[in-house]
Amino acid sequence: MPAIELADVAVARDGRTVWSGANVDIERGEFVAVLGPNAAGKSTLIELLLGLLSPSAGTVSVLGAAPGTHGSEIGYVPQRHAFDQTPRIRGTDVVRLGLDGTRFGLPLPWRDGHRAQVQEAIELVGATEYAGRAIGECSGGEQQRLLIARALISSPQLLLLDEPLDSLDLPNQSSVSALVDRIRRERDVTVLLVAHDVNPLLPYLDRVIYVAGGRVLAGPPAQVITNETLTALYRTPIEVLRTSDGRLVVVGLPEAPAHHADRHAHP
Repeated sequence: MPAIELADVAVARDGRTVWSGANVDIERGEFVAVLGPNAAGKSTLIELLLGLLSPSAGTVSVLGAAPGTHGSEIGYVPQRHAFDQTPRIRGTDVVRLGLDGTRFGLPLPWRDGHRAQVQEAIELVGATEYAGRAIGECSGGEQQRLLIARALISSPQLLLLDEPLDSLDLPNQSSVSALVDRIRRERDVTVLLVAHDVNPLLPYLDRVIYVAGGRVLAGPPAQVITNETLTALYRTPIEVLRTSDGRLVVVGLPEAPAHHADRHAHP
């Protein structure tokens, strides 16, 4: 059974159709990127799969059931927000929120067995060295690893990540992409990752979903990552090059809004 199935799905907001006619099947264990121009409805797809938004037409199946019925079977990494530098919330506290869901700033007493689960998730993403720091003192890449650890703490079958590479410098983008792929292979997790720049993800992708012009289409990278398809998708000239070792490189993607390089050293 596919991890995700969309059959003739349409989604509307405030009476306006965001996209329609979406037919997508994602197999279990696949690494899938969601691409598209700004405001095309990429994050809307994530909300739909989480059950936060209902389709206006068609049917949606996530892990064989209706969206919103899976609980800990789905790990979710939302768009990263800025953390202040208060010492009260440490990296370990952020990871623990994946278990007890307590709001930031409230006491989070340890429960039996939680300590081992938290430590395992932190070790899985390679964050042991800095997990004890205040979250606001961690670099962007370190924060992202801790947020991924939070999403993984319940051993989900599906991991949804909404622009986890945004506002990271190039080394961190590559590092986080490789981390997600390693976890996907080791834990047999299906990954759906919304991205602006596909380049750091290209070595790992099984499938690409692109959202543009009111449509949602999917295909293998070789079909989607082409000059013609990406130029039509972003409505600006895009060039896909192949390096001497066979890797694809996409040139000419418009810059993401409010993008800034992470000034901290990458983990």
